Amino acid sequence: MDTYLLEMKHITKKYGENTVLKDMELHVKPHEIHALLGENGAGKSTLMNILFGMPVIQESGGFEGEILWDGKPVQIDSPIKAMEVGIGMVHQEFMMIPGFTVAENIKLNREPLKKSVLGKVFGKNLSIVDFDQMERDARAALKQVGMDIDEKTLMGELPVGHMQFVEISREIDKKNVKLLVFDEPTAVLTESEAKVLLKIMRKLADQGIAIIFITHRLGEVMDVADHVTVFRDGELVDSMPIGETSMAEIAEMMIGRKMGAPFEKSVPVVKEDVPYAVELKDFAVDMPGEQSKGVSLQVKRGEIFGLAGLAGQGKLSIANGIMGLYPSTGKLFINGEEIHHITPQKILERKCAFVSEDRKGTGLLLDNSIEANIAIAAIKVQKKYIHKFGPFSQVDKRKARKHALEMIEALDIRCTGPAQYTRRLSGGNQQKVCVARALSLDPDILLVSEPTRGIDIGAKRLLMEYLVKLNQERGMTIIITSSELAELRSVCDRIAIIYDGKVEGILPATASDHEYGLYMMGLESGGKGRSEAEHE
Repeated sequence: MDTYLLEMKHITKKYGENTVLKDMELHVKPHEIHALLGENGAGKSTLMNILFGMPVIQESGGFEGEILWDGKPVQIDSPIKAMEVGIGMVHQEFMMIPGFTVAENIKLNREPLKKSVLGKVFGKNLSIVDFDQMERDARAALKQVGMDIDEKTLMGELPVGHMQFVEISREIDKKNVKLLVFDEPTAVLTESEAKVLLKIMRKLADQGIAIIFITHRLGEVMDVADHVTVFRDGELVDSMPIGETSMAEIAEMMIGRKMGAPFEKSVPVVKEDVPYAVELKDFAVDMPGEQSKGVSLQVKRGEIFGLAGLAGQGKLSIANGIMGLYPSTGKLFINGEEIHHITPQKILERKCAFVSEDRKGTGLLLDNSIEANIAIAAIKVQKKYIHKFGPFSQVDKRKARKHALEMIEALDIRCTGPAQYTRRLSGGNQQKVCVARALSLDPDILLVSEPTRGIDIGAKRLLMEYLVKLNQERGMTIIITSSELAELRSVCDRIAIIYDGKVEGILPATASDHEYGLYMMGLESGGKGRSEAEHE
């Protein structure tokens, strides 16, 4: 008979009249890496919210079914209770405090204390935090995940990929953890970083910690998982040992249909003699953890241009710098016009739009509706969806809703309707709302950072197809920054590889894997970077 650490039986969850989980089952053994798969909106995050006792579950009427822990019924009604029984969670959206150091975040609410006179007299509440011990513990946890960063660094100064490893370090530092939930842990990591993380997961499982692995990267599932459970539309499709299935079969179970051939851009649309939409000359951006140090490149009108590179090499800073979100030096030209004293307002006024890699930090108003999130930028920047009555004006809710419904259909945003709060959406569907908001500006130039982070395979294909459609039908210039090199190569005309804050090379999508590998590692030019003239 199988011995399970965790059993979730007959789990049903409703939000009002909407059933998001129906008679769901999940059984996880010790030492096991158990992959939990499904499209965005399939119910994975809701099930994990139930397991971790998140307040949103209690506040919305609780759930039906039971949870067994080590064979015994358990009531997990808060995250504190989940941690007490031995459950840790690495969230898809980081649960970190930007103004605290890395060490303070790792040890938050578990700070080591040292004896003091006041502590002896008045008790633990007046004991002194042992900062030296805190930093030693943090260093040890960071070392376990292969991170060589200063534990005294403020969290807000780290790039997104590093934040993910810090969050994992925090869970590893807990001494009583028996089960770890990894929610899209590799979504913000490069391929090399992801491989390191998968090895860490395997090591933890071998030490006896059970792992629930939520991901959309099916190759990683085949590489590391022992067992796989697939959801679709809030119901269990199947659960089996990984050796009894295949990547193609899992994909079909997730989306309910056979997968077509990998998507590829049909034909190049960029001619040699077209003018430049965006031109950078010695452009440097001071974005903490992702500094660029003098980038020069030219993006043609109507081109889909990719920015690739390993985490921390500076690729993310370029779009953020163009949008004026971080201070920059050097020159920026939009459609031939040099932009002085770059601000977001100036760039938006020139028909540029941006989808940030940090969808919750800068991308979404979580406690507002989908339709409000989609329309807000167009209302503020372009005065769209506005009724005017002489000197007075108000939002034209009918037009805003009509547009929201069109975007919900075009991007397949899984929701109960345009009035649903974005906080209640899955991470992938939140990402689609960010894209919809940018497109509401009807831009000529669209900058998109990590567009498919946390999005399932079906939605990823749909989104990339939609971006190519905008490019081919409207002539929209699109600059995509992504850690997914294969994804960039499927849609881009050219791809710039950023290494050590500079352009290491600009390659056509058809260049060989070997050539891309050399540029990504900074081996083609000895890591010195090259000018665009040298690339061509």
